[in-house]
Amino acid sequence: MMVAVSSGRIGIFIGSKLPESSKLVKRCSLSVSLGFAVPFPLKGRLSSSVAVNVPKAAPTAAVEGGNNTETDVIPTPKVIIDQDSDPEATIVEVTFGDRLGPLLDTMGALKNLGLNVVKANVFLDSSGKHNKFAITKGSTGRKVEDPELLEAIRLTIINNLLQYHPESSTKLALGEAFGMEPPVQKVDVDIVTRISISDDGPNRSLLLVETADRPGLLVDLVKIITDINITVQSGEFDTEGLLAKAKFHVSYQDKALIKPLQQVLINSLRYFLRRPTTEEASF
Repeated sequence: MMVAVSSGRIGIFIGSKLPESSKLVKRCSLSVSLGFAVPFPLKGRLSSSVAVNVPKAAPTAAVEGGNNTETDVIPTPKVIIDQDSDPEATIVEVTFGDRLGPLLDTMGALKNLGLNVVKANVFLDSSGKHNKFAITKGSTGRKVEDPELLEAIRLTIINNLLQYHPESSTKLALGEAFGMEPPVQKVDVDIVTRISISDDGPNRSLLLVETADRPGLLVDLVKIITDINITVQSGEFDTEGLLAKAKFHVSYQDKALIKPLQQVLINSLRYFLRRPTTEEASF
């Protein structure tokens, strides 16, 4: 994996470990705007883009240290990127039922992004095996604060799921373009979209957004928020199968959002999320 950065643009090229004879695998090209809620105020317009080349998952993809039986009910993949719970590191959690092993290839791919996995642990509960990583930026030893890099982490993990567990493509929104099989279940964005805002103390509010997942959704949400001069302080972004769930701590002039401004933000987000596509020229 290679990452190239120039003039605010980051290029990510993710290649599958396939033999030479398998190079007929169709390659897809994806250009999206990317971003994430980070632990410092974001002001103005976000206009970065990431070019990602993701190969279709191969039928013979190796299982990354887990069990893959076609007769099993396919669990819902979950990827959580948490900027709130640890002041020193970005916490990433991956769950796919009981099918995941130690995710050594995923950790290797994250290191190729210039990241350090400073701590990793696995725990079990009724929902399956949870692989949890504490990640820092290699150049600083601190929490990842680069919006594009946070989205690259998400795409890298999902890409590895599609390669090493190709059956996950039927449960992931990105499986439509990059998996072996598209998702069986389709979601109606008007039905699944939920937005709420509540006070989270005197100096900030808590914004919750649940909607259909799609590439670039992270930066799109942050862009809508910051375009009306609302500051994003920190947050969490969860990918749960076909859905994305975002939690943002936001403020306006270092205060919690008043009711009229809450309604403006809700209306702006709902209008944007119900649009089938967003033209880059409209940014």
